[in-house]
Amino acid sequence: MIETNSRRLDIDALRALRAIKMHGGVTRAADALGLSQSAVSHKIRRMETSLGCDLLDRRPGGGTFTADGDALLAYAGKILGLHDEALVSLAKADLAGRILLGLTEDTTCSDLSRILGRFRRLHPQVAVRTKVRMSLVLRSMLERGELDVAIVQVFAHEVRPADIVLLREDLHWVKSRDLELEGGSAVPFLSFDEDCFYRRWAIDIGQDGGADLETVFECSSAAGIVAAVQAGLGVALLSDRHLRPDMEIIGERLPAPPPLAYVARRAKKARNPALESFVSEVQAEISRYGKLALAG
Repeated sequence: MIETNSRRLDIDALRALRAIKMHGGVTRAADALGLSQSAVSHKIRRMETSLGCDLLDRRPGGGTFTADGDALLAYAGKILGLHDEALVSLAKADLAGRILLGLTEDTTCSDLSRILGRFRRLHPQVAVRTKVRMSLVLRSMLERGELDVAIVQVFAHEVRPADIVLLREDLHWVKSRDLELEGGSAVPFLSFDEDCFYRRWAIDIGQDGGADLETVFECSSAAGIVAAVQAGLGVALLSDRHLRPDMEIIGERLPAPPPLAYVARRAKKARNPALESFVSEVQAEISRYGKLALAG
């Protein structure tokens, strides 16, 4: 048995392990972290040697992590969170003021919630007022100066130079595997409400290729659209995180959707020390892992 005092959890190795989980593999994690694949593998192997157990499942056809790896991942989030909070606390400046923050339903997520919670603990004199709306609504509120910063979803070609990209993902036409689409008939479309830019693209641009969409279901919630797809009610546009094993990605009869990006976008005239500090913490988190994790 290995002595407890000879075992060490290296912070950089824990970050690498978490990045592997977030990006779905060593190669993608290395790309996101700006490291070589061998450097990431070395960090993990060195930690495995220190702990005396395997963390990655290297068997052909196996999962990414062993049971020990999954167990350590649960601790890694807590350890890294406390580590980073301690560093920020030691370097923090006294801040006061107000931040008007906009979030979408999708971005009320684990990483952003954790960053926001840490920020509130470290800067209790900063009042953060958060509104959850759809991306198009948040973008309009930014233009009107009703928000200081918002985390919004945009098509990848709409990313602005001043935007902070949190992550990128693809958009897909999906349906239940049990749903049969009849040739020559209108495609039953499961749509978010009129404030959704997926919907506007599908109706205004997506049909230019000759597809005939008939809206049969409208819902402002991603959970509601997912449930409707699974029930076989029609076809929907969903991003990577909302795909389920019982869904089928389809391409025939429908134009390919453009890729997506989640960005932090500031209002044009919104500049104050509290806001800049919050944005800097978001940027620092991205630099550590290559992206933020969103709840699926």
